[in-house]
Amino acid sequence: MGIWYDAFIAPAQPTLLPSEAFGRFVRDLARERVVHTPWALLAGELCINASLNWESVSGRARYERPAPGTLLCTDPESEQFRSPYPPPWGGSRERARLLAAGDAILDLLPALQAAPYGQQDIAVVFDRLNFGNRAIADYFHAEDPRTMLVAFALAHPQSRPLATCFSDEPGGPMHPVQTGVVHTFKLAVEDGPVPVLAALLARHLGPDLVSGETWG
Repeated sequence: MGIWYDAFIAPAQPTLLPSEAFGRFVRDLARERVVHTPWALLAGELCINASLNWESVSGRARYERPAPGTLLCTDPESEQFRSPYPPPWGGSRERARLLAAGDAILDLLPALQAAPYGQQDIAVVFDRLNFGNRAIADYFHAEDPRTMLVAFALAHPQSRPLATCFSDEPGGPMHPVQTGVVHTFKLAVEDGPVPVLAALLARHLGPDLVSGETWG
């Protein structure tokens, strides 16, 4: 069984990269074999706290493989199970359109240039972390194809808890995120962010980074 984690890495100060710089960043995630394609590009109203594998539109784009142009929305909670708490302790509300999808990372760049960058929330969804990269494989206990990664460029900063269980009461330190990544995992050999991923983020987003996890 085990517990699933959503881990994030983001700059200490919430900033939105220029679209060209964000494009270089997501390109290098694939080129340097940190992630494995295919990729999917979303734009709309996204939640940095949505549980990737279980409720997010990013997860729907990854697992359902809808056609470009499809509008994806989170499922509404029934009145009986609706939580009064904000995400991640309660449910997220997302509504985003799948703009494009593909396997070749260079095909993502023109699609990203045509996206409503800075006006709507943007997410680039990668199929999984690349366990063919020894630096990735050595960090985790075992390869798992469900370890998706999403790079976010949000229209406005959103706050994410540094460490919390989904079933906890809301509270604890929060960190504002505008550009950053979230990825899923189950069992890791080390604590802290994946070193090869953190190093790539430091090159593109600056050396002053913050990381955290939600789980449940």
